[in-house]
Amino acid sequence: MNKPLEGLLVLEFCQFLAGPSAGLKLADMGARVIKIERPIKGDACRQLAIKNLFVDENSLLFHTINRNKESYAADLKDPADLKRVKELIAKVDVMTHNFRPGVMEKIGLDFQSVKTINPRIIYGVVTGYGNKGPWAAKPGQDLLVQSVSGLTYLSGMADEGPVPFGLSVADILCGNHLTQGILAALIKRAKTGKGVLVEASLLESTLDMQFEVLTTYFNDGGKLPRRSAVKGQGHSYLSAPYGIYQTADAYLALAMGNLQIISTLIGCDLSGVYTDSRSSFEKRDEIMLLIAERLKMKTNAQWLSILEASDIWCAPVLNYQEATALPAFKQLQIQQPLDLGDGVINTTRSPLQLDGEKLYSSKAAPEIGSGNDIINQEFNLV
Repeated sequence: MNKPLEGLLVLEFCQFLAGPSAGLKLADMGARVIKIERPIKGDACRQLAIKNLFVDENSLLFHTINRNKESYAADLKDPADLKRVKELIAKVDVMTHNFRPGVMEKIGLDFQSVKTINPRIIYGVVTGYGNKGPWAAKPGQDLLVQSVSGLTYLSGMADEGPVPFGLSVADILCGNHLTQGILAALIKRAKTGKGVLVEASLLESTLDMQFEVLTTYFNDGGKLPRRSAVKGQGHSYLSAPYGIYQTADAYLALAMGNLQIISTLIGCDLSGVYTDSRSSFEKRDEIMLLIAERLKMKTNAQWLSILEASDIWCAPVLNYQEATALPAFKQLQIQQPLDLGDGVINTTRSPLQLDGEKLYSSKAAPEIGSGNDIINQEFNLV
């Protein structure tokens, strides 16, 4: 299929996760993404491993976040390399970076300088906490951003300390937001013919993810979220029965639902704690404890057959082995192989479908500088 961003040329001056994940999204939609890397060492993410897994001397994480790209090695402190990079900038549509504030200004590749080279450039920037302000120079690292954003007080139980999210959620969200901004900027450029500066920060992305609960906090007299004393409660601001419950053989998730119907279906007497809809909030923990004790009496399959038949929103709680074995997972065809030449890495594809077609790419992450000769020749970089 013809992908929507085919013909779009992107230069990525990014390391680690947030910026490169935006490049990955653009590449999946058809853009040609050239990753500008330091000679020899390259992107620091090449050595940033999850579970210490490496493939061909590069971390599995690097392969995950940098598939479907090309690599151009350049020392931005070397005048000859910098000259070639500027010549390349003059020919591209989009440029992204996630250097700390002030770095690109020092080497003359900030937005104002780049606009003189390419007035139509879409210039995307990722920072930890914005380009200005008291935290501008702080390291933009995922766990640190989670910690200062309030996010860690939304999960876990009332008697626990803060609980971090089990993913690099700030990085991933910020990469998605940068992608959205770049796509919007491309539309604006099509209308005006002028370049656009697109900025995103890890902190703003993490706060935006919490827009529902922050809006509640702002309009509820500044009351803090109240985590449940019951294990498995799924949302600090939602009422019973919302949460995960242990059954006789596994775990079952219950979403929002009519407590009177649910209590009748499972044979649980809530009359002592539930009188009207307000009770589901005010007596949340008491109600959840009663439901939890009752759900232990039967297996997941037994409860699902009862609840799903009455259109109660529920689901089994699955691990990766169980989830990936499901026909629903296989039907989505979310898994794709990356061709390493002498091996294969299995990863996920873009979640998008366009005109009924899924977006696949089997191109593995590049070796450092593997595109230099071709790119120098193609763009006449001297």
